[in-house]
Amino acid sequence: MKTSKFFPVEKLLSTLAMSACVGFIAPGIAGALPQAQAAATAAVAGLPDFTDLVDKAGPAVVNIRTSEKISQLQSGDGSDDEQMQEFFRRFFGIPVPKQQPAPKGRKQAPPQQQEREVPRGVGSGLIISADGYVLTNAHVVEGADEVIVKLTDKREFKAKVIGVDKARDDGRGSDIAVLKIEGSKLPHLTIGDSDKIRAGEWVIAIGSPFDLENTVTAGIISAKARDTGDETPLIQTDVAVNPGNSGGPLINMRGEVVGINSQIYSQSGGYMGISFAIPINEAMRVAEQLKASGKVTRGRIGVQIQSVSKEIAESIGLKTAQGAFIAAVEPGAPAEKAGLQGGDVILKFNGIAIDKSIDLSRIVGGTKPGTKASVSIWRNGAIREMSVTVAEVAPEKVQQKTEKKSKKEQTANSIGITVSDLTDAQKKELHVSSGVVVESVEGPAARAGLQAGDVVLTMNNLEVKDARQFAAMLAKADAKKAVVLLVRREGISQFVPIRPNAQ
Repeated sequence: MKTSKFFPVEKLLSTLAMSACVGFIAPGIAGALPQAQAAATAAVAGLPDFTDLVDKAGPAVVNIRTSEKISQLQSGDGSDDEQMQEFFRRFFGIPVPKQQPAPKGRKQAPPQQQEREVPRGVGSGLIISADGYVLTNAHVVEGADEVIVKLTDKREFKAKVIGVDKARDDGRGSDIAVLKIEGSKLPHLTIGDSDKIRAGEWVIAIGSPFDLENTVTAGIISAKARDTGDETPLIQTDVAVNPGNSGGPLINMRGEVVGINSQIYSQSGGYMGISFAIPINEAMRVAEQLKASGKVTRGRIGVQIQSVSKEIAESIGLKTAQGAFIAAVEPGAPAEKAGLQGGDVILKFNGIAIDKSIDLSRIVGGTKPGTKASVSIWRNGAIREMSVTVAEVAPEKVQQKTEKKSKKEQTANSIGITVSDLTDAQKKELHVSSGVVVESVEGPAARAGLQAGDVVLTMNNLEVKDARQFAAMLAKADAKKAVVLLVRREGISQFVPIRPNAQ
């Protein structure tokens, strides 16, 4: 067996330096130097060279400045406002003399409303056509009264906002905006195909971090479809991206734009090694709609969904934890008209398999309103085929609260839950023919999150008709396994696993 000895790099360098000082280098080390230099040269030669790529792409990347008009009261005697006084005090160390009050007998002019423009922020963008269409993030220009686009050749243009698609709290929206500047034969970037990117390939970002124009950073694609909770899965990279890079391009080694830099993961507000970009295919799909109509149209079917866990899948007889579980169906929505119900699991939409609940949101959102789509659902242990007509996204409706009144007949059980029968009025309001209402919880049920007023519809995928049947079903349940209840609360249905022996 061969043995070898390893030295820290710092120690090896120190040894070489000392040898040079005394005028000689040990023969073994001397022989190793040419080999080490050759290896280092080969390693450098194997690294990517971004210089030609930057020379070609750089002129089409722009700096974006925005400003906002604000109103303020200006005193009638022309005296400076408090902000100006504070500025002079802090930066010049001298107070600004205040205007003397008006002489006796002369009225002081009343304050006047004045508008002035104040800077809002900076960002980046890319020119996508020779006639001046510019792509950036919606949050870069949101709320701005004036947008200035500056090119690398120092030309500045006042941009018109053609349309924005804001990122919303519900995950909808791409955070893309389209601007237009008046020019011709402008430098523009080549649009690539984000579906063809691969984890591990080199990419660069060009933008204006902290308003440092045309700054280039490089790295690799860490993941090509990172789920961050938004409808659009993002490209994850280790390219350094900071405030001001937003809206700038992510470019591959062929000089093609594959993404729009938009987000970073940070606990400090600065770059921490992870950044995200909007796939260019999604960005261009949105941009075409914004250019055509100034807005983006998305599809909806009117369901609230959640992912299917392993426990839920086992309880309803699914072999694998996949699909989108319908927690609630909006009254009058396409899903209700198609016959979809709370508790159904959507497995396919228009023939496309649904792995996670977010997949359904993305597919439906990208479907043109008016399209008649096929839906494969899992209900009561079997697959059913249905069809639904996709509608246009509309504001969410306020869910009605469930009444918490119930009959006096109650029954307690081993999992710490007391239930009673639903009244006819409650059944009518909930659009159900059976179920029980929770009166009180303790122990395992309380730890699982159940609350008084919840309505239990099924137990282990079997319909619960009344309180007596609920008690009988629970008595027959396997004490070593979790009891999975389908619970509705304020119009939302969800599966709740309860372990009788949980501590």
